[in-house]
Parts: sequence; structure tokens; C-alpha cells
Amino acid sequence: MIDHGIALPHYRLHVVPAVVALASPTWQREVWLDPDQFEDLNYIVHVLFDDFCDADNPSPWLGQCLRSEEEVELMAGVGTAYSAVQKSVGAAARDEACLVSPGWSAVVAAAARLAQVLVSNDLSALSKLHDAGYRWPLGAESLASETDDPHGES
Repeated sequence: MIDHGIALPHYRLHVVPAVVALASPTWQREVWLDPDQFEDLNYIVHVLFDDFCDADNPSPWLGQCLRSEEEVELMAGVGTAYSAVQKSVGAAARDEACLVSPGWSAVVAAAARLAQVLVSNDLSALSKLHDAGYRWPLGAESLASETDDPHGES
């Protein structure tokens, strides 16, 4: 996979949606609390703290799945906010207990700030790939190279 700025873009494919889910109370209620769904808070925690990053110590992930110091700082904020909730409700608490915890709004806010930066940085990287001549699907020719009109109109 080609990417600007990170060594493990396939890890980021897990991190970004996990942060977006953590930033969405509606998603949390509709998906995490539905026993028929695979995703729950435990899954998100494994993605962000164990498997594809470490929100408690995100610095080593800079250049791996995090693109900037700002992302590292914001991920640390998510880690701090979530750890405070986990400490207040207990490590074995069910998702429902976390979602109604007084500190949960801080988790959602921290994740929302991080989600905005992650997506913005991904769009910037995608723009750089496009400017460098990469097209999807890989190997596809650019319409702009066949005509002077960037919209493909005559």
C-alpha cells in the first residue's frame, strides 16, 4: 500500500474508524449496545490500546500509524480520558456503565477532536498521492492527461 508519512497504513485502517466510533454517541448506543453486532467498546479498546496503537503511550506510533505530533498528542488525550472512565467504573464494567459515566463526554470530545485531525490528515495525504500521479484503481490513467479539461468535457 502506498502512503505518505506512515509505515503502517493498514494499521491506520483500523485506528481511524475506531476513533470515529469513539466520537459518536449514536453509533455507540446503536452498535455497541446491540448484542447482534460484533463491535463493542472492548473491540475499540483493543484497536486503540493493544493491537494497532497504544493510546496510553502513542509516541512510538508516530510515523507508524499516526502522521503527526498533533495526532500523537490527541491520541494521548483519548487515552487519558478513557483511562479515567475505566478507573471510575472499573475494568470489568459493561459498555453501558462507561457510556453513562460522568467522564464519558470527555472521551467522546477527545475522540472527536482526534477524528477530525486524522481524517483531515488522510485527505491531505490522499491529495498528495493524487498530485504525484497515483490514480485509483492503481494503474488507471488520468483523464486530465488525455484532455486539457480537468472535468473530462470537450
